[in-house]
Amino acid sequence: MFNPFSEVVDGDSADGELVERARSGDRAALEQLVRRHQAWVYNIAVRMVFRPQDAEEVTQEVLVKAVTRLSTFQGGSRFRTWLYRIAANHVLNMKRRGGELRPQTFASYAAAVNDTPDQDLPDPKSVPVDVPLLVEEAKLTCTTGMLLCLDRKQRLVFTLGEILGVADSVGADVLEMSADNFRQCLARARRDLYQFMHGQCGLVNADNPCRCPKKTKGFIAGGHVDPDRLLFVPLHARRIKEAAADTVREVESVLDRQYADIYRGHPFLEPPDQAEWLRRVLDRPDVRTALHLD
Repeated sequence: MFNPFSEVVDGDSADGELVERARSGDRAALEQLVRRHQAWVYNIAVRMVFRPQDAEEVTQEVLVKAVTRLSTFQGGSRFRTWLYRIAANHVLNMKRRGGELRPQTFASYAAAVNDTPDQDLPDPKSVPVDVPLLVEEAKLTCTTGMLLCLDRKQRLVFTLGEILGVADSVGADVLEMSADNFRQCLARARRDLYQFMHGQCGLVNADNPCRCPKKTKGFIAGGHVDPDRLLFVPLHARRIKEAAADTVREVESVLDRQYADIYRGHPFLEPPDQAEWLRRVLDRPDVRTALHLD
């Protein structure tokens, strides 16, 4: 199975060859280059904007920027660092989309979850998918939504450093800061998120009354989980900790690992309709003109 994270870690020389071929107008090379990296960009985007459909749009925007600027890549850094710096700058500076969820505070998020009544699980005959999938969707929706309580920079640092497990040096290169500053930003993001989870989430603290199965029916009633259109539960998906096995970082404590494992247990999402989307991108006049595509 294709592993984009292994490609990211081990494929620098292959990236360089593909860049040169793409800049010479080789469409197949450009397609391969985009495919090597788009899922990684997409998984960052999901955690920045929450809705997968918005994340698909963000991924397209990032990759269009990258391919139309490919002539400016001078090889002074790894291609992956150059690309992910474009992605980081884009997600930190982009305008909010019309349907994008507004940032939350941890207090308002806790109030919303607490206001959702505890109820028994839905009748299996009343829903179109297995009830355990709905519970998993509720868990993923809630824990992904918690990330919106972090500001954009914290969210990006947490996504890179804790969820995807990139090294401090890589995260620092992407965000154009020192490795020490990256570690400090990650520590603050962990502290803020984990303090909230410890006081709210039953997944990490058994003393908390909030339980995913008890909230599932309420999340459905509130429109946060749609049984007919699951956003975060692909029926066949690797987990991030499997897809990113080569990039696992050390954490400061066993307790940190407990929290991190919740997020690294999220599905590694693939952008929908990859082939069709890629054809549309490569047929854009600005992309074809910039790269003299065959």
